[in-house]
Amino acid sequence: MTKIEYTEAPASLATEAIITGRPARRRRDPFRKPVTSIVRHALLIAMAVLMLYPIIWMVVSSLRPNDVIFREPGIVLDSFEFSNYTDGWNALANPFGLYIWNSAVIVLGSIVGNLVSCSMAAYAFARLEFTGKRVFFGLMLLSIMLPIHVIIVPQYVLFSQIGWVNTFLPLIVPKLLATDAFFVFLMVQFIRGVPRELDEAARIDGAGHPRIFLQIILPLMVPALATTAIFTFIWTWNDFFAQLIYLTRPELYTVPLGLRSFEDAQSATNYAQMFAMSVVSLIPIFLVFLFGQKFLIKGIATTGIK
Repeated sequence: MTKIEYTEAPASLATEAIITGRPARRRRDPFRKPVTSIVRHALLIAMAVLMLYPIIWMVVSSLRPNDVIFREPGIVLDSFEFSNYTDGWNALANPFGLYIWNSAVIVLGSIVGNLVSCSMAAYAFARLEFTGKRVFFGLMLLSIMLPIHVIIVPQYVLFSQIGWVNTFLPLIVPKLLATDAFFVFLMVQFIRGVPRELDEAARIDGAGHPRIFLQIILPLMVPALATTAIFTFIWTWNDFFAQLIYLTRPELYTVPLGLRSFEDAQSATNYAQMFAMSVVSLIPIFLVFLFGQKFLIKGIATTGIK
């Protein structure tokens, strides 16, 4: 006769099988999950340090003497040179605060222009019916793939003929015409997720398109508007090419042009002061992203309302 061997399951597993009527399953190792979590977090921290190392090195270099920066490339400080910040603030022909003010004016005008014009254009594409709607929407999407270098020359010729060079107008006025197709597309997708029943209910109450847009659609678009404002701030604050083309007078320089002025081809460059002002210029971006990341994530991920 064939001998059959039986292996008894633990009492807890056998009881579970009797009660649930399902095959008994062995419990997971209680130490496996903590170890996996520790390894995962260790890898994430290592990657974060690797990505943040250039910024950490710049902050450390801003507190070093200029002749030590590239001689000791580590991130360990032997001394603190806080004078790099005070000297760098007044190192150029104009105080660095003037460049921050100029950038703030351009950024504020760009944000207002994008919020107003892009939201109105998005409502038209999402809710209105007019001839050539799909054609114009397709042309708008095609403009996203058009490099700025293709249109910068005709734009410069146009703005030069009307006397806008060396003013902030070429950097602000186009934003009032919904030229940033990315934000228009973002808002169109958001508005399409809003139920049309809200529009129909408002229309029954006698509301027209202006009232529906201002009192119904616009309040629901807060995540998309916040995303537009954050991206506009970051992109405009860091813009160098367009500002270099239209602004040639030192008193009109913005933060990127001011940082570029620290590099002198005819004399030694003071990298310590330049790094110090670079740290100062990163503070507004860091604060905007820190306080607006909730709206940023919600605006990108949301395609409708709950």
